Amino acid sequence: QVRLVESGGGSVQAGGSLRLSCGVSTYVYMRYPMGWFRQAPGTEHEGVAAILADGTTRYADSVKGRFSISKDTAKNTLTLQMNSLKPEDTAMYYCASALRRPAPNGRVPTRDDFQYWGQGTQVTVSS
Repeated sequence: QVRLVESGGGSVQAGGSLRLSCGVSTYVYMRYPMGWFRQAPGTEHEGVAAILADGTTRYADSVKGRFSISKDTAKNTLTLQMNSLKPEDTAMYYCASALRRPAPNGRVPTRDDFQYWGQGTQVTVSS
């Protein structure tokens, strides 16, 4: 079983930046598709960004051009760089690994697509 631990969340004003990190306990899970999803109060989980097994990245339309996902296999870390943050980015952000089935066509995988996810880190963006 893998353990995923997110960090880097916090409070920031609109237009600011945050860098989320996810530490992965077992290296092998770095080789699987990985991603970030988020959930704001009263809303469904939303896939934010993902790196698939072939290295392809996917982003939600709402974050394209502002967020960037990357992974450092030497450090067993998945990162989400978030720039030009907006109040609507406010949510709990979760790191996830290992898809239950082949990647869904076109869309960004979200919680139910993954086998494992962490406890989350809160991001709050004020206007």
